[in-house]
Amino acid sequence: MYVRHLSVADFRSYPKAELPLAPGVTTLVGLNGQGKTNLVEAIGYLATLSSHRVATDQPLVRFGAEQAVIRGAIVRDGRETLLELEVNPGRSNRARLGRSPVQRPREVLGTLRTVLFAPEDLALVKGDPSERRKFLDDLLVARQPRWAGVRSDYDKILKQRNALLKSAQPLLRKGSRRRPRPGEDLSDEARDSALHTLVVWNEHLATVGSQLLYARLRLLRDLGPYLAKAYDEVSAGQSDARVTYKSSLREAAAASVGAGDVPEIEQLRAELLATLEEVREREVERGVSLAGPHRDDLVLALGELPAKGYASHGESWSFALGLKLAAYQLLRHDLGEDPVLILDDVFAELDSGRRERLAAMVADCEQVLITAAVEADVPKSLAGQSYAVSLGEVTARE
Repeated sequence: MYVRHLSVADFRSYPKAELPLAPGVTTLVGLNGQGKTNLVEAIGYLATLSSHRVATDQPLVRFGAEQAVIRGAIVRDGRETLLELEVNPGRSNRARLGRSPVQRPREVLGTLRTVLFAPEDLALVKGDPSERRKFLDDLLVARQPRWAGVRSDYDKILKQRNALLKSAQPLLRKGSRRRPRPGEDLSDEARDSALHTLVVWNEHLATVGSQLLYARLRLLRDLGPYLAKAYDEVSAGQSDARVTYKSSLREAAAASVGAGDVPEIEQLRAELLATLEEVREREVERGVSLAGPHRDDLVLALGELPAKGYASHGESWSFALGLKLAAYQLLRHDLGEDPVLILDDVFAELDSGRRERLAAMVADCEQVLITAAVEADVPKSLAGQSYAVSLGEVTARE
């Protein structure tokens, strides 16, 4: 799998840009702020429908424009497909596959698969749990695109359940007998109705949440051996990298999951329902859902110590890089083809030893896209096609 050509219009700093590509290594060289990362961001967006730099689409559209367009010619097994995305902030995005519109943009997921490593990925080690959950869920979707629908369903259910917990607090709070405000119904019938509605949303959350949790646990089990090998190679065997799942389920079930067990979906569903019942009073007091995949985390460890707070800067970089390289190897094994590997401003952050080891690890990838501020940062073993990027202008280098 590789991208043969990228076109963008009104994307980030580019009114228009064309970038011919080929298998092997392509390096985009330019000072910071010149637009090189914008181009690989566009390729990542084609694959994931999201940016690795921002959470919303608005910054992706050039100032003064109404929409951005990204087109990529994707080659798989010798056959080329044109993938086109319209980015419409505040409105629904649109997608075309082979010039034919699709009903929902997520239907194009899987057409292009990428693994992207960038300085922002240091947050996998040092950042909040949401960063690690996103890494796991994005990899789930890259592995099997149908999980995008499950993630979307879970987010909608969670939003509805949280809205109920907030709006029905006076009804759900145990022993609440305060005087109702004008127009407010605090009768026993209203309480019973609110409790019944909460039970219904508990069922929905447990049904979809258990599926997502099961998929995450299986993915983590499969990813583990690749992580150990990748970290060992990039760090020259300096420490033992491990990752375990920290669940929000009640104590006994969480301990079992943390030990690496992968219970069946129905068992996870029952445990999630039991946990929701256990934390109900705290949820009502706080007006937010306290159990489910949205509260879980990955625990990254080097030997016996957690990486967060104990790992050095170099070890943290190696761990984050190891996670992405492990994801790449897992996808390569599962799909029987190479995803596109994107290394965005990575080599400048690595010492010379790690640079050379990384270069050796990616040398056999079908397509590698690299951005660098200084060409000398990229090991000579990764020589290939090269472009200079300056003020949004992309020119081939000799």
